[in-house]
Amino acid sequence: MDKTRVTVRCRDCSFETVHERLRDARTAVDDHESSTGHGVDWTIESLDSGVSQAGADAGVCGRPDCANEDSPLVDPAPPETES
Repeated sequence: MDKTRVTVRCRDCSFETVHERLRDARTAVDDHESSTGHGVDWTIESLDSGVSQAGADAGVCGRPDCANEDSPLVDPAPPETES
């Protein structure tokens, strides 16, 4: 199974970190930008296979015509309410 790997690099100084969670990488970007005013880039080098499968099941930008209807991640239509 692949693991998530995200590299965060500053364009203005030598700051660079590697993270195994997208949330941790996003926090590192926000913290460095807010404390220094520097521009920070992040690169998603790999994703856990579950994250990749969820993205594939969702389709392109979540468009219904591209979604995997058999995926447990796709929300079915809400049940009709009885009146």
